[in-house]
Amino acid sequence: MGRKESSTTTTTTAAAATRSMRLPPQHQALEVKIPSFFRCPISLDVMRSPVSLCTGVTYDRASIQRWLDSGNTTCPATMLPLPSTDLVPNLTLRSLISHWSSSSSPATSGDASVTSSPAGLVRQVASPDADPSAALRQLAAYLSDDDVDEFEKNALVGAGGAAEAVASVLRRKGEREVGVEGCEAAVRVLAAVVAMDGVEDANKRRVAAGLAADAAASAASLARVMRGASGLEARVDAARLVEFLLANAADEAREAVAESAELVAELVRLVGPADEKGSLDASAVGAGLSCLATISRSRRAARADMVRAGAVRAAARALRATAADPAASARALRVLESAVGSAEGRAALCEDAEEAVPAVVGRMMKSGRDGAEAAVAVLWAVCHKYRDRRAADAAAASEGGLTRLLLLLQSGCSPAARQMALELLKIYKVNAKSCLAGYDSKTTHIMPF
Repeated sequence: MGRKESSTTTTTTAAAATRSMRLPPQHQALEVKIPSFFRCPISLDVMRSPVSLCTGVTYDRASIQRWLDSGNTTCPATMLPLPSTDLVPNLTLRSLISHWSSSSSPATSGDASVTSSPAGLVRQVASPDADPSAALRQLAAYLSDDDVDEFEKNALVGAGGAAEAVASVLRRKGEREVGVEGCEAAVRVLAAVVAMDGVEDANKRRVAAGLAADAAASAASLARVMRGASGLEARVDAARLVEFLLANAADEAREAVAESAELVAELVRLVGPADEKGSLDASAVGAGLSCLATISRSRRAARADMVRAGAVRAAARALRATAADPAASARALRVLESAVGSAEGRAALCEDAEEAVPAVVGRMMKSGRDGAEAAVAVLWAVCHKYRDRRAADAAAASEGGLTRLLLLLQSGCSPAARQMALELLKIYKVNAKSCLAGYDSKTTHIMPF
């Protein structure tokens, strides 16, 4: 009997030593303060996503999934065979762990690891006296970790206040202003939240609300990231945040974003070449054009900033490069439609008419109804209303231009687009043998040609 008790004691001591060895030195003194049922039986760490097997034993999802993926068919704790490997989330235990983690603090527990917990990282980010860069990078890694349960991420964004805290980093000014590196890390966190399927829409809108609290300052920080980011991915993430803000903020905030000439210039640059070879990145072009199209509708004065930054040339180049993406082509056409509403925009398009006008004609019927009507509006503005000879000649010489106008007339377009298309037909030189010799603009039937 004594030998058995000794064996049991040795086993227990070894298990305790194993647990102690698994903890970093600065945390070992707090071993007794962590409830034992919060620990995963496999990893002995506090569970982040507790799930239960059919045997009733709860494990951390990442640990038990690795066990099962290794080909094991038994419960690690009971060694009983598993008739089912379904993992059922233990919501009660997860709630208890979450409450325990959020209620802990360095002041009450003395645990240095609390400041590295997600909630602790959010507190570091919100602190005005500390550089938030390191904490932001850790938060970004946490939100990007597939092993972290989506429930936890959603709770952190909502009840944890992460969205507001991180957005406030982009609004800091003066002596409290954060450098490009910190702003880039903040953008990475917020872009992850916006793109995450597991985060509720209401919590995603917290990102827009946080940025809109000082839209001008947010726009300036996003422009800095787009100008000085370490890579294209961060620039695209910043543009997507601009797009999200424009789609979810009130008119006042949208106007403040549109007033940022610096941001507009960076969005135009994003639509341009992504490398020394002059190639375009589809995600960058799509994000940039979407923002520019929205900004041009929000504030007419922004058109001049867009034109000066080279939006006309960039949009025309994007048209030629987005043949396989009707949505991107439609955005480029809407940007051009806004640009030609100003004298500077018309001059910029006509200056490059031999390249820009054929691009507009070529995408007329391949960009959806909105894109088609935007294309007609662009051509009508420069060819008919302002009668620029270079633009009219380029349109008349464009392959398939006449055909596309006739198809548009049959497509059920708006009355305004139909009228513009009829007036554009006059730029084509037709003779008595042409199919247009008997064309009646009041009919809907078009003779074959």
